[in-house]
Amino acid sequence: MLAVACTFAIATLYYSQPILPLIGSSFGTSDTVTSQLVMLGQVGYSLGLFLFVPIGDRVDRRRLILTLLAINTVGMAVCAAAPNFSFLGVALFLAGLTTVTPQIIIPTVAGAAPPETRGRAVGTLLSGMSAGLLLGRTLSGFVGEFAGWRAVFAMAIALNALLMVIVWRTLPATKPSSDLPYPKLLLSLGRLFVEHATLRAACITGFLAFAAFSALWATLAALLARPPYQFGADTVGLFGLIGIVSIFGGPIIGRITDRLGTRFMIGAGAVTLLVAFGFVSQAERSLWALGLGIALIDIGYRSVLLANQTRIYPLQPSAQSRLNTVFMTSVFLGGAAGSLCGAAAVVWSWTGLALAGAGLAALALVFHLLTSRATAKERA
Repeated sequence: MLAVACTFAIATLYYSQPILPLIGSSFGTSDTVTSQLVMLGQVGYSLGLFLFVPIGDRVDRRRLILTLLAINTVGMAVCAAAPNFSFLGVALFLAGLTTVTPQIIIPTVAGAAPPETRGRAVGTLLSGMSAGLLLGRTLSGFVGEFAGWRAVFAMAIALNALLMVIVWRTLPATKPSSDLPYPKLLLSLGRLFVEHATLRAACITGFLAFAAFSALWATLAALLARPPYQFGADTVGLFGLIGIVSIFGGPIIGRITDRLGTRFMIGAGAVTLLVAFGFVSQAERSLWALGLGIALIDIGYRSVLLANQTRIYPLQPSAQSRLNTVFMTSVFLGGAAGSLCGAAAVVWSWTGLALAGAGLAALALVFHLLTSRATAKERA
């Protein structure tokens, strides 16, 4: 049930991606300008991670999640009624602030899991988040094509209401693990970053891996709307179904991480991303190459994310929400940066996107190799 909760919660961050051409047509904005909506949502999400997730160490996490979901529902309503592009951008930024509930659930479960199965537990929840990506993109594409982009955000209101019922009935109340006042909770984030080399390495590799992932999804709809494909939002939404690979693969990746270690999985994930963008470079000639590239990008990014989350939670058990805050804030700032890189590179079509994504993946791999020895010493 917690994985299902992660599914519905994270979906709201991805509703805008398949309908970007519809929004651009409605407001008369270019592909480059319209793609900034994805970046605004991710920046809002990053700020929400910083402002709200640390509170999970201080209050009952169920009550915190329900409050954030209620605010997010209001944000979706504002998106549905947005009178112009600027208003919609601000609304998506504000909605992104409160789409952070999975990042409160994950450290709760990871902290309760024994070390030998922690990777599998995190993998199950990340499978729920992968399903949210799939649900968000696929439903958004179909609803947007046949009922208009505003109906997508109206749908989000109903799904949020369902999610609130699930959380209320199934998520147990939790006791605070810290009595620090809120300002000191935020100040402690910097101290955690400085003290733990493993956390710093996780932040940088997570930033780069999600930047590569986001470069693809922030520009995919615009590229597929061009010749030779000229696909509509409904067809673009179908590409989200490729995410089924990571839904079923999440627990498998978790078991491999438990067996082979986080160091191996981060390197393997970065290499997978590099190979994936090689296939993306051939997308103009072959849809099969694009489909395979998308699947590998999902697996590669997911491997880096899961391994990093698995290795940071044991660093300081009393600060799991704050450790996750530092890490995931870095990850989604990477998403915003990747969206901008993708939007800039799309001028050179699929080749530009492939070069941007491969470059980010290569940086992640190099940095991981340079820092893996130091982080191994800290974990030991």
